[in-house]
Amino acid sequence: MLTLKDSVTINRPPEVIFEWFDHFSENYTYWHKDHVIAKWIRGKNFEKGAILYAEEYLNGKLEKISFEITKIKKGELIEYKTLFPHSIICPYGSFSIEPHNSNGSVFTATLSFRFGWLLSKIAKKRVEAIRTHMREEGGNLKGLLEKSGH
Repeated sequence: MLTLKDSVTINRPPEVIFEWFDHFSENYTYWHKDHVIAKWIRGKNFEKGAILYAEEYLNGKLEKISFEITKIKKGELIEYKTLFPHSIICPYGSFSIEPHNSNGSVFTATLSFRFGWLLSKIAKKRVEAIRTHMREEGGNLKGLLEKSGH
């Protein structure tokens, strides 16, 4: 298993970050220039069992991905599994938020991939594009939340 992880310190409390995720479908396109749409097709706002459909460009290719929320700890953790066909390669991921210093947080995005050693060899550019995208999302989230003062 290959796990990609990106963490960023955001000078906002965990509740503020989680509140941003409560409006995920509205905020999705502001998060990253390559994000196209996100909509809840079952449930809403990261409740367990909810399904989110999202479209984004990755390395110039449009990806259409569905996720099912598998675990939620309000203000701390969102875990999800990707649905077929993406689940064959990338079965799950998460967003975690930990308090940091007096009024900040560490936001961490994680994606896990099957066939990690093989993927690293045959899809090196794709893995690097995903890593870059995750890093950009973290930086963008930091910028959005710190600038807005929410």
